[in-house]
Amino acid sequence: MEEQAASSRARIVLLSCILFNATIGVLYAWSVIQRKLVTPLETNGFAWSSSQAGAPFSLAVIVFAAAMLFGGRLQDRIGPRWIVTAGAVFTGLGFILSGLVGNSVVGITLSFGVLSAIGMGFGYACVTPPALKWFHPTQKGLISGLIVGGFGIAAVYYAPLTDGLLNSFGISGTFTVLGAVTLIIGVCLAQFVQNPPSSYVPAAPRGATSSDQKPNAAPSNDVSWKDILGTRRFLMLFMMFLLASSVGLMVIGNITKIAATQAHISDSTILAFLVSFLAFTNTLGRVAGGQMSDKIGRVNALFVTFILQMLNMAAFAFYRNLPTLILGIIVVGFCFGTLLSVLPAMCADQYGLRNFGMNYGILFLAWGFSGVVAPVFANFMFDTTGNFYTTYIFCALSMAGMIVVNYLLKRDLEASSLGNSRL
Repeated sequence: MEEQAASSRARIVLLSCILFNATIGVLYAWSVIQRKLVTPLETNGFAWSSSQAGAPFSLAVIVFAAAMLFGGRLQDRIGPRWIVTAGAVFTGLGFILSGLVGNSVVGITLSFGVLSAIGMGFGYACVTPPALKWFHPTQKGLISGLIVGGFGIAAVYYAPLTDGLLNSFGISGTFTVLGAVTLIIGVCLAQFVQNPPSSYVPAAPRGATSSDQKPNAAPSNDVSWKDILGTRRFLMLFMMFLLASSVGLMVIGNITKIAATQAHISDSTILAFLVSFLAFTNTLGRVAGGQMSDKIGRVNALFVTFILQMLNMAAFAFYRNLPTLILGIIVVGFCFGTLLSVLPAMCADQYGLRNFGMNYGILFLAWGFSGVVAPVFANFMFDTTGNFYTTYIFCALSMAGMIVVNYLLKRDLEASSLGNSRL
């Protein structure tokens, strides 16, 4: 009976974490808002430049990652519930303030790019650690994939919702409505996010073999953040996270602009669909990629991801109609999603769960820095040349480099007596 009750609580925590991420995942719908920001004033836009419209997103990515670091540290000390609650409040208030400041580049950049991003970082940092603690170590890839998948799936409904709100209430009204909804729902869901009791031992999944039930290659039970900084292994993980996520964020932040300029798609409904479809493939990659890494190993899953993304970026300039663009979106979304489920699982494998919030928060800074690599470079090149072709070449070369780094990581893990078959 106690085991059944614990299993039920574990599922409630997992579902709450997934739904919370789905609530604060409005970051990935920015592409829809960005397109409206650059339209002329006479069509109810704000007449911003591409660089101005991209600034809140880029700043939000950086602040999001920095907030994850502090949020993860706090949840390691006091537990996740109140940090997640604060995340919902900050996210909602940031959107509401973005609606109140009107047509202000500085105002929206600070409200969305700082306050809302802090909230998203706090929440995102504190939902994965407790959920992983409720489930068996052999399910790390799947559980982390489901949770981060909640964040990715948000754009599936936020994109059409945002498009409809923009048409009905304008930019400022859209920010206000999204903020209120995020605040109310997020605070309610946060109350169910909690760690298991200290004596809790998760049951092994059905069909697991004795070898599967061993911990996933953690160098020790729990490694402190001070012990991982500066190590070659951590630096390789950081570099792969930085450049691989740059590619995904570049496309996510600019997909409507790419479709409009490269495939000559102007229908707002189709553009919103592309944002939603990218979010769907992103989510699919998080869940399927996490499961794939549980089966074939984290490093092998990253090899698949980097090779597919390199080939995709090399061909992206030739995607000049809707069918080929959809093909490119499938690969980008799947690869980006896989990255975001494999790396937290690998972090837990290597450094344990007790300090996971802080350790993964530091690793996740790479994702924040990625917001100023490919996305900013892409906007600069677009303002200069009117296309993203140079950016695609940069992304393809980055992925080629990451294949080499991943090979070196594989060699490092194989040379270590602490590695095992899951790596």
